[in-house]
Formats: sequence, structure tokens, C-alpha cells
Amino acid sequence: MQSEFYRIRRLPPYVFEEVNRLKAEARARAEDIIDFGMGNPDMPTPRHIIEKLVETARDPRSNRYSASRGIKGLRKAMAAYYERRFGVQVNPDTEVIATLGSKEGFANLAQAITAPGDVVLVPNPAYPIHAFGFILAGAAIRHVPANSPEEYLASVSRAVRHSVPSPTALVVNYPSNPTAQVVGLDFYEEVIRFAKKHEIWVLSDLAYADIYFDEPPPSILQIPGAKEIAVEFQSLSKTYAMPGWRMGFAAGNKTLIGALGRIKSYLDYGAYTPIQVAAAAALNGPQDCVDEMRAIYRARRDVLVESMARAGWNIPAPPASMFAWAPIPEQFREAGSLEFSKQLLAHAKVAVSPGLGFGEYGEGYVRIALVENEHRIRQAARNVKRFLSLRSNEPADLEAVR
Repeated sequence: MQSEFYRIRRLPPYVFEEVNRLKAEARARAEDIIDFGMGNPDMPTPRHIIEKLVETARDPRSNRYSASRGIKGLRKAMAAYYERRFGVQVNPDTEVIATLGSKEGFANLAQAITAPGDVVLVPNPAYPIHAFGFILAGAAIRHVPANSPEEYLASVSRAVRHSVPSPTALVVNYPSNPTAQVVGLDFYEEVIRFAKKHEIWVLSDLAYADIYFDEPPPSILQIPGAKEIAVEFQSLSKTYAMPGWRMGFAAGNKTLIGALGRIKSYLDYGAYTPIQVAAAAALNGPQDCVDEMRAIYRARRDVLVESMARAGWNIPAPPASMFAWAPIPEQFREAGSLEFSKQLLAHAKVAVSPGLGFGEYGEGYVRIALVENEHRIRQAARNVKRFLSLRSNEPADLEAVR
């Protein structure tokens, strides 16, 4: 009987698996691991959102099947958010759809719009689902270097010239996971102009729209004519500290939204209705909770950058997102991001995500999630300082220190 299935064979090795295994083993030994690995918010969901969930769950009717595309009140709340935040009008009936987190929506849209052999342009480094969703759909992935927005635009242009067949879609993600880079409307203007010229769908991931420390990041849908070819994904996970609730949405081109809705209609009945009602309360309710969380992330970012610099590890301050994209200290560059992450876990009791897990162009970096409080961040910096000082004169091949 066949045991090597086609779609499973197409998935590359999961780089994070080895670090996660070592982290689990360390915790089983009762070691205190300061975990910056997964972008899993540690802050409580705001009280008014939880209260709306509880209130709705008490109604027996709410336990019935829900709506796959999202209940109408939620879709209206999502449309109102776009008008309030970006000055963009979207039709809640045809241009908005609720998803089980942005990850599910992204993967199912990939299933809807691509077939085996289609070419899709994906930034590298990037959040894994940006490529894996299309890999599962059978598409051919062109990994486009994206160490800066300018590099991505130039590389996309080259990729289109050398792709046969012509690409079906391209992905943009700003604020970026993992690099935390941001772009302005001029970047999106160029993307839309280019995509229209080459008849390419655009999928924008804007999951970190409201976690920023300078200017608010724009939406690609602010560009005139963007809705003709683009769809944008958002998530309530980070904005309202609701990761386990699995609630996100997509807005934009009605053809793409309709295709995603068609796929979802075969796969799910939507999120639990009380979760959808609570999500609408989050979007429609007071937003001071978002301001408070943003301030917490800013404070953690500042403590991370300052304390790690004193420890001997210079980390650029991210302008947005809940991540820092940190270059590996010089003495460990030859070892690579995976080996450095393993050694940091073993000797400093600090867990990070190796840059290689976000694509080959992520090598040389690690991603640090701002999911530990300021006290724990300072403790991590002390551990890192000891680790770096003990190994400052050792060779880059860290096998020797095991």
C-alpha cells in the first residue's frame, strides 16, 4: 500500500521541528526556557470581548451551525473597520469573508485559484504558509529574494520575465513576518501597476496592520483600482490577543472572495457563532485595548534592543509587528541559524526561530517574538551575555561546545 502521498512529499522538511523537540526535552527536564520562538501572544483577551462571547454562548441557538462566510454582523464590522482604518469601502456581502484565522484563508484561497503547474511568486524569507499553501495546491513556487522591499520589487520583475508559464499570483506581506519591514503606499502603487500589466493576482497579508511603532501601515486596497486584482488578509489574533480563537478575514476583489467562499462552503460551517459575535464586538468596540497592547509591544521591543546590545548582540529595532529580525552574532555566522538557535537554547536557555525556517534567504538571522515580559527579556539578555562571553574565542563550528 502506498505510504508516500503526493502532497506530503511536496512539503519541505520543517526546520522548526528540531528546535521545538529540543525545547520540549529541556522543559521535560524542568529547565526554565525563555521562549521567543512562536508568535503566540501572552496578553489576555480584552474583557469586553470575552463577556460578549459568554453572553452569546448562553443562547442555545448559538450552538447550531454557523455561516461559512461569516455571520452578516461580523462581515459588516469588518467592512466598517476598513473604512475607519484605511478609508476604503468594501461590500460586506461580496468583498469580505470571515476565515478561521488568516492562515486557513490563505491556504484555502491557494487551493481555489491555482492548479498543478501554475507559477506563484512568493517572498523569501516569508511566513511559511505563503509558500506552503500553494505547494499543497500543486503550484510551482518561485522564491523571490525579499531582504528589502526594493529587492523584492526588482526580483519580482526578473522572475516574471523568466517564468514559464506566466505567474498566476504574487504575495506581499508588510509589516513583514519575519523581517518586520514596512512599506508605504508608493510600494503598493508599483505592485498594482506591475500586476495589472502582467495580469497577476495579488495576495496581501496584513496580519500586523495594528502593531506598529511609527506610522500606521497602509493597506494595498487604498490604491485606486487595487480591488480589481487584489485581496488582503487580516487577523484578530495579534491585534486583540485572540490567537486561539482562530478568527481572521479577507477583503478585496470579489472574484477572489467568491472563490474562497466556494472552497470554504465544502470544508467548514464557519467559526463557532459566539466567537464571530465576539469578534464583531472587538472590531466595533473600544480600541483603547489595541493602543495598550501596542504600548506593551513597544516597551518590550525597546528593552530587547537595549539589553541585548549591552549583552553584545546588536538587534535592529523593528518598526512594526511583534517580531525582531536579528542577525546572528558574527562569531556564529558560519554555524548557521539552525545551529545557533540550538546552541542558544542549550546554553542560554533562550528559544528563538532560525531564519532558515522562513526560507533560504533567511539564513544568517533568527526571529525573536516579543511574547515574554520585560523582566524575562532582561533575564534572557543576561543569559545571552554569559553565552557569548564564554564562546567569544571559540571557533564558529559550534559542534565543539556540545
